Amino acid sequence: MYHVKEAFYTLQGEGGQAGRASVFCRFSGCNLWSGREADRTAAACRFCDTDFIGTDGQNGGRFADAALLADHLTALWPDRDGQGAKAGTPYVVFTGGEPLLQLDEPLIQAMHGRGFEVAVETNGTLPAPAGIDWLCVSPKGRNALAITAGNELKLVYPQTDAPPEHFAGLAFDHYFLQPMDTGPGAAGLPVDTAVNTTAASVAYCLAHPQWRLSLQTHKITGID
Repeated sequence: MYHVKEAFYTLQGEGGQAGRASVFCRFSGCNLWSGREADRTAAACRFCDTDFIGTDGQNGGRFADAALLADHLTALWPDRDGQGAKAGTPYVVFTGGEPLLQLDEPLIQAMHGRGFEVAVETNGTLPAPAGIDWLCVSPKGRNALAITAGNELKLVYPQTDAPPEHFAGLAFDHYFLQPMDTGPGAAGLPVDTAVNTTAASVAYCLAHPQWRLSLQTHKITGID
């Protein structure tokens, strides 16, 4: 059974596919943090700003098999002509929490069978199943990576225990720095920090042109 916190149609907000129409499927659960504030200080990832507990988000729920979840997600993509044909190239992004706790080959195959390209954003600590079309790894702290190659490495910056130079030699097609969100309601750096994470990210990218800047455009534009 798959446990989905939320699923919705939107524009990809971050990284190499920013601006692309996408169905987002956020799985419940993570292997680096329980999602409960009481556990944050002892968690392997302490700056997450995402609610991934339960199945109570928009279009969330429990799905008994891959076909049921694939049908649920496919229904979120717009029809081209009202006759069931899908507009454009359907694209689904599996995220979390940690999506590789649940995403498997049957679900990937089910989405492919419905015409979707499949993307994943993972913390990289678990092996990836076969068939993913766009693999984005977002490392968290000192946690060892099980995935060291893919389409995109997107590093939240700055992380004192995960400097960019630790990842620069891996086999990814694209390297992005994304400023850590320290705004109201975000679980980022302490509120009294003197670090402007956007300015720091810009400066690092200018000094190290292997890296490109990634902004959370969904927050800037006010969409899901």
